[in-house]
Amino acid sequence: MITNEYHFITNWRVKGTVQEVADVLDNADDLVRWWPSVYIDVKTLKSGDERGLGKVVDLYTKGWLPYTLRWCFTVTDIRADGFTLEAHGDFEGSGKWTFTQEGEWVSIVYDWKISAEKALLRYFSFIMKPLFSANHRWAMERGEESLKLELARRHAATEQERALVPAPPPATTTSSIPLMAGMVAVFALLVGISYFGVRLIRATKS
Repeated sequence: MITNEYHFITNWRVKGTVQEVADVLDNADDLVRWWPSVYIDVKTLKSGDERGLGKVVDLYTKGWLPYTLRWCFTVTDIRADGFTLEAHGDFEGSGKWTFTQEGEWVSIVYDWKISAEKALLRYFSFIMKPLFSANHRWAMERGEESLKLELARRHAATEQERALVPAPPPATTTSSIPLMAGMVAVFALLVGISYFGVRLIRATKS
């Protein structure tokens, strides 16, 4: 596998109905409100047809780590049990949401196959790959937590009950300095190991 390519499968389980989950995830512009730990700014550029097929959305996102990502997605398929999107920008690839009703619960699977095209992730993938993977897992964990809270707000019978539902996890304010310092240190270590390895090989041959 090319080092900047990723395949993530995320599993969520929330109390509600498939229609409720679909309604929440379909409203892209509302992601900033209920999933603020990841979505900084979202704008729908094209609404698509009456079902939302062909919808184009512009996104500005981040996770726990300090880098941000700008990308767009286009809804390419809508099914009774979910939808599929194609991503472009700092991400290139596809994501497939699938919803399954299991009694009063909904099982949610997100199948995300992408290549990371942002320069930091592409050209430093030998360092960033495990960090990017961990960052994605963190973001999706916050997503499940935030979706549960959003559904709880929707299920609240009164305004007083709704007010008792906690706010979703906020965005992090992690500094980029430790990350960049760590990357420089690892890069210098790898260069040093390579340099001394070459010298050792030459010495043994002479």
